[in-house]
Amino acid sequence: MTGARNSLQAEPLRSLLERLHADARGDRLKFLTLAPRLLAGWIRRKSFAEIITPAAMKEFYIPVSRECGEFLYLTARALGARHVVEFGTSFGISTVYLAAGVRDNGAGRVIGSELEASKQAVATANLEEAGLGPWSEVRLGDALETLREVPEPVDLVFLDGWKDLYLPVLELLTPRLHPGSVVIADNIHTFRKALRPYVEHMQSGAHGFVSTTLDLGEGFEYSVFQGR
Repeated sequence: MTGARNSLQAEPLRSLLERLHADARGDRLKFLTLAPRLLAGWIRRKSFAEIITPAAMKEFYIPVSRECGEFLYLTARALGARHVVEFGTSFGISTVYLAAGVRDNGAGRVIGSELEASKQAVATANLEEAGLGPWSEVRLGDALETLREVPEPVDLVFLDGWKDLYLPVLELLTPRLHPGSVVIADNIHTFRKALRPYVEHMQSGAHGFVSTTLDLGEGFEYSVFQGR
């Protein structure tokens, strides 16, 4: 598949994304089941990361919106991205958008990382159903290990996993970026306090990035690597 086609508008991607976004809307009710866990954690003065663990969220999609997914697709297309890395794949909705962009660019692969085995299996199945298996790989395990070896140079990075790992994952991947590489981080508005160090790091001008916060979804930090 080459160039001009937008495969998001064609089958099987169109129907698959309709189903996945519809299923993900069930997260709203699932969040109510976390209330006792949150209350008990706050009473014990635990941090959010200690209360809401990957295991506690294994049934949750925690997806990007359709608008944000299309933005990821368009960014991949605009960059002509061949090598894309994603931290926090979940059930693979964002991965489908990214892999569709890579496929429509003509060649390449998205490498994702997911800690929960059940989510990794479903994400892989979703990508296969979309016909995107050859353009994607979801690695199971700790991203600081699974993303140590990725093809270079990395054109696009999407950070959407556990917030305290944004900076460590970024630091792991920065040596593999090239001038013009883009890093997009999700949930900037939702986790303002937890992600303040990340935003300050990216916007400081001291680490090779120019960066701004976009009011897309729950807040995208859009950063372009300038080199060091």
